[in-house]
Amino acid sequence: MRPLPTLACLALLLPLAGCGGNDDTTITVLAAASLTESFTALAEDFEAEHDGVTVRLAFDSSATLAEQAVGGAPADVIATADTTTMDRAADALAADPVVFATNTMVLVTPADNPAGITSYADLASGEVTYVVCVATAPCGRTATTLLEATGQRAEPASLEVDVKAVLAKVTSGEADAGLVYATDAVAAGEEVRRFEIPGAQEVVTAYPIAPLEQAMDPALAQDFVALVLSDAGRRVLRDAGFGPP
Repeated sequence: MRPLPTLACLALLLPLAGCGGNDDTTITVLAAASLTESFTALAEDFEAEHDGVTVRLAFDSSATLAEQAVGGAPADVIATADTTTMDRAADALAADPVVFATNTMVLVTPADNPAGITSYADLASGEVTYVVCVATAPCGRTATTLLEATGQRAEPASLEVDVKAVLAKVTSGEADAGLVYATDAVAAGEEVRRFEIPGAQEVVTAYPIAPLEQAMDPALAQDFVALVLSDAGRRVLRDAGFGPP
């Protein structure tokens, strides 16, 4: 399994996919940044079940991935962090997308919690630097909905490109707190402290997946989608903290 973070890297895959001289096959999966840990595990399972097949993973903001898919990036599968973004990739989809998991948001601080935060309400003091995703990303839309629903008036210190960037700001100590998905708090483990956000269970993010029209191997693309939707796939997602579809 090989991670690939950028469109520039993806552009290099097309000639590789057509190389002769060996029986190796590569499929490329575009996945939301919040799926990093779970899709890395699923890719390893897929490779173990498909001899000679390599899964390349490209994690990024869902909005960026949708643009890449519609732009013809050489990829086989796309999985986004909300249905709105998947709709933007509709022209590149080879089949109707299927929701495979759900997620909610929490507030996290560095493990040593230098700002002394005791609850989400402390953000209102204006003395806490907190960060969220940009509004164009699914995590940003969800964060905005929660901030508005809770009447939060203190402005975030910065807007990050995706939820992993928010988490990095917190774990590096560059921010006192951040709004991330519950699964990111699970992945960060003892690096963060977690606080519930009032009403977060009412603002659920749904994750859809679909094969792409430009897939070099449509059968393998569908096989990867099937793995994600399978009981085994859902166990991996549940262990990462995702909710059922």
